[in-house]
Formats: sequence, structure tokens, C-alpha cells
Amino acid sequence: MKKTFYRDIIHNLYDGVYFVDRDRVITYWNKGAETLTGHSCSSALGRSCSDNFLAHVNDMGQNLCQSGCPLKEAIEKGKSSEGEIYLHHRDGHRVPVTTKVFPLFGESGEIEGAVEIFSDNSSHVANKRRIDELQELALLDPLTRIGNRRYLEMTLESKLAETARYNNHIAVFFIDIDDFKKINDTYGHDVGDETLRVAARTLNALIRPLDALGRWGGEEFVAAASNISREAIGAIAERFRSFIESSSVRAGDEQLLFTVTIGGTIAKPADDLTSVVKRADTLMYEGKKMGKNRVIIG
Repeated sequence: MKKTFYRDIIHNLYDGVYFVDRDRVITYWNKGAETLTGHSCSSALGRSCSDNFLAHVNDMGQNLCQSGCPLKEAIEKGKSSEGEIYLHHRDGHRVPVTTKVFPLFGESGEIEGAVEIFSDNSSHVANKRRIDELQELALLDPLTRIGNRRYLEMTLESKLAETARYNNHIAVFFIDIDDFKKINDTYGHDVGDETLRVAARTLNALIRPLDALGRWGGEEFVAAASNISREAIGAIAERFRSFIESSSVRAGDEQLLFTVTIGGTIAKPADDLTSVVKRADTLMYEGKKMGKNRVIIG
């Protein structure tokens, strides 16, 4: 009875919990894991985490399922670990999670497998509050559930005023989905809309609470990051690009991959809203001419 009691507690946790055996085959998958990943228990049980269906990556975009898997280390070395990583949700977007991994020992002391516990690290409460505020002020894009162009214009003007007042560096990124018309024409507007939503969710998971992200129009997004060094802007934009590249959208039985091209720039003292966005937009188009799926900083 006690074993059933504890299993019921684990099964109903908000955190995701799953067990693997020595071959990294999943033997247990709780409701929290279903919610955070979009994969049902029935679809996860019996699969090996080495199949890469969760596509765990670290902050630099390195695939951990194929190299550097914490579960593998726990099984082979008896090593426990903690970390902040990103998993690939069944709907295609990236989800930031905090993980704890430790080995599972049998009665005789041998390692029989490992367990991973993971929790949402995307500050859902803060995001929900932000969405409610944007909706109330008519600043929410209804399709992607991030800020709309009006929100971006207001926020960028405020950040540019901070730049002039406090001499802070403000980076502006213009992000455009590559070949979006082709996606719409080939797969239909429903898939096109889902592509926009997946891109928005993935980008929203990567920005800091004080940064800004919104849909500028069509397949275009704009992000702004405050207090950024000139050296960091390229790394931030590359992170946006690589995480979008590893996201996907379901189109019938197909997992559709897509990419973005990004122009990034640091706001200058003489910049206004129009000039800084236009410069980032021009840099983005330079990237399109060079072959797409790339970052141009200027």
C-alpha cells in the first residue's frame, strides 16, 4: 500500500519524472512529464532516451542525448547531476527546464537505471501576467500570444530613451522566418500559423524577463535586449537562430523544420525607433541574400 501511495504522489507531481533502465529505455513516465513535453505516457514508455525524441540541448545548443547525456553518466559512473537545459516539446517549440538526474540502485547495491526529474524553468507565472497585461492594453498579438507591433514600438521607444539617459547598450534583433510563403503555399495556412506560434514560443523561452519580444508583422519578429555588451550581441542572435533551427512543426505525418535569418545591431545615441529597426531589418536582408539561416550583426 505504501508503494502505491508514493507512486500516486510521484505520478501527480507538476514536475516531470521518468525512469530509465540500464539501456536508457523509459520504464516510467508521470503526468508532469506528459504536460511539460507533450508526449503521453503510452508514447514514451519503451522508447530509449537515446532516440533523441526529447532532443535535450544545453545553453549552447549542444545535443545532450547524443553526447554528454546525464542519464548515461548516472548509469555508468553512479554520478548525480543538476542543470538547466532545453527539451523539444512534441508541438515543436523549445522548453527551458531545470533537471536533476541520479542513479537508481537495486537491493544488492548495483545500478539498475537512472531517474530524471525536470521542472519548467520558463517563469510561466510571469509570462501569464505579461500576457494578461498585454491583452488588457490591446498590445497582444492574438495568434502568437506575444506582444504586437504597437507593444514593440512603445517598448523600443522607452528603451531608446534609457539608452540616452543612462548610456546603456540596447540591442535590437530583426528576425524573419525563411521561405514562409513557401510553407504556406505547400502545407497550408494552418501550418503557417503554427510555424509562427512555434517560433514565438521558442524565442520567448530564450529572452530575459526585462527584454522585449513581439511580432512586427507577417513572419517578422523583433526582440530587444537591454544592458548588452557589443561582444554578446552575436552570441544572442546565434542562440535565437540555432534554437529555431532545432524546432519543428507537425505537418500531417511530417515534422517540418524551418529556419530564420536575423539582423542585429546596437542602438546608437542618435537612433530613433525607425532608424534602429530599419538598420536591423537591412542587416537581416543582407543575410537573406547570402543564403538565409544566418546572423548578420552590424
